[in-house]
Amino acid sequence: MKLSDVSLTVLPAVLALPAPVAVDSPSLEVRENVSLTSSLLSLFDKRKSCAETCGNVCYAQSTIDQAVSAGYKLYKEGKDEGDYPHTYNNYEGFDFPVSGPYQEYPVLSDTQAYDGGSPGADRVIFNTKGVFAGTITHTGASGDDFVGCE
Repeated sequence: MKLSDVSLTVLPAVLALPAPVAVDSPSLEVRENVSLTSSLLSLFDKRKSCAETCGNVCYAQSTIDQAVSAGYKLYKEGKDEGDYPHTYNNYEGFDFPVSGPYQEYPVLSDTQAYDGGSPGADRVIFNTKGVFAGTITHTGASGDDFVGCE
């Protein structure tokens, strides 16, 4: 019996069970397919929840939005936290979807807003109108350069 032979009404129940799944004397092939399907669904869910990945850090869209909002608020008020936000000159030549000038602000993997101290490797870039331009990281770049997040 192959996984493709399982009726569509049974498939959701099969996928919800931990692998390996026992269904009317299943063959090893069914167990492997269910396990593989569960693994692929898990990877798909993780990928779907990552708006951007910098190095091996997954950022949800809400975390990115929070960093842009906090950075833009400080920019508008003429304030900073630990020297951020500050002008980002785009020496690397990124092709952002919005025009500059740009500001750079840390985005943190613990979902908290940056409040001074070590900024970590990852940044959000926004323009002086507060529009998100992209995410960049020092991870994988040489020296103080940046590479784009995916």
